[in-house]
Amino acid sequence: MLIKCTTRHIRIYTAEIKDNELLESDNVLTLDIDPDNEFNWNEDALQKMYRQFDELVESYSGEDLTEYNLRRIGSDLEHYMRSLLQSGQISYNLDSRVLNYSMGLPQIDPQTIK
Repeated sequence: MLIKCTTRHIRIYTAEIKDNELLESDNVLTLDIDPDNEFNWNEDALQKMYRQFDELVESYSGEDLTEYNLRRIGSDLEHYMRSLLQSGQISYNLDSRVLNYSMGLPQIDPQTIK
């Protein structure tokens, strides 16, 4: 059975991707980070998200794979993403089709305002 967790910026599926299709899996979790492209990402920040995901999944090792546990992982990843934004490791994509600043207003360097 396909189980999924959908937060504002994180989607987790009990599935793997083959030929652009999600195929249910009891052994694989697929992570979709920022599907609406609200943020500017660099490779380092993405790898930090994937490592955090791996650590969270590992922390649930041995427990039942439930929607509740996936939601907890998704929520923890949302909080981690917020910390990356607040520390300046990622930034809002001001060209995104969605500008709701769900993680706080963008920080603007006062020296760049003229």
